[in-house]
Amino acid sequence: MTEEIDFILDSTEESMAGSIEHLEKAFLNIRAGKASPAMLGSVFVDYYGSSTPLSQVAKISVPDARTITLQPFEKSMLQPIEKAIMIANLGFNPMNNGDVIIISVPPLTEDRRRDLAKQAKSEAEDAKISIRNARKDANTEIKKLEKDGTSEDICKSAEDQVQNLTNTFIKSIDELLSVKEAEIMKV
Repeated sequence: MTEEIDFILDSTEESMAGSIEHLEKAFLNIRAGKASPAMLGSVFVDYYGSSTPLSQVAKISVPDARTITLQPFEKSMLQPIEKAIMIANLGFNPMNNGDVIIISVPPLTEDRRRDLAKQAKSEAEDAKISIRNARKDANTEIKKLEKDGTSEDICKSAEDQVQNLTNTFIKSIDELLSVKEAEIMKV
């Protein structure tokens, strides 16, 4: 029976770790005023009829904290890339000099910073809900094992371990959120 408990604990921890990974990816897409290639991660370009990630049709570089440059692998892609950035509605105004596309990242206004901080809080709350759902699923499985004859002590111990995992991951989310909020609010 303890193998089943170990399996439940392992899969719960895996699920919770997945929630943290998802949160970290979501935080990458919330820009904090500093230029980053990740800001263009959601941009897809029409490349000969198929929707292709921007990173596969151009070299993205960040020469300084306020500028992103895009060097298309094919010159004919300058216009489609520019169009895709405008369609993505990221608040950027790309400039094309014939060879590269230059994007100036505007500084964030105080209102925009607050909105981004709210968005980060929302993402963190979604991750916490996901963690709590994993805890609920694990506890349901443990209760089933208890009904099937696993000793009450083993099940209680397993529930305690699940709660400890939950507490650890929730604390981790809170730490990630405070770092992201500090990054966003820093002028």
